[in-house]
Amino acid sequence: MTGTRLIMLAVMGLAYASLSVAANDLARGAEVFNGTCIACHGSDGSGNLPGVPDLTGSKGLLSTKDAVLLKRMVDGFQSPGSPMAMPPRGGDPGLTDADLKAVLKYMRKEFKIAP
Repeated sequence: MTGTRLIMLAVMGLAYASLSVAANDLARGAEVFNGTCIACHGSDGSGNLPGVPDLTGSKGLLSTKDAVLLKRMVDGFQSPGSPMAMPPRGGDPGLTDADLKAVLKYMRKEFKIAP
């Protein structure tokens, strides 16, 4: 095999692996959302309970940058004027940083909000 062909095969392998990881992230994100976040945020992200902010729309919480949202997810957050706060890690201390990144990626895709 020529060097060029080996490089092309390596690049194609990396691209495939990247797509596989992305699909796994979305699947894990859906699992976390449906097991943890959905209780308050609802299946459509608009909020099931009074005071739970709407995640959707161009001015919803998902319009905020990833770093800010991830910090809020890790530490917990209370929206101004809301009578309730989101607990750290959505109330599940077993959720890893990778889980939180995956659920954020899932919510952005599901609710069609780009950072």
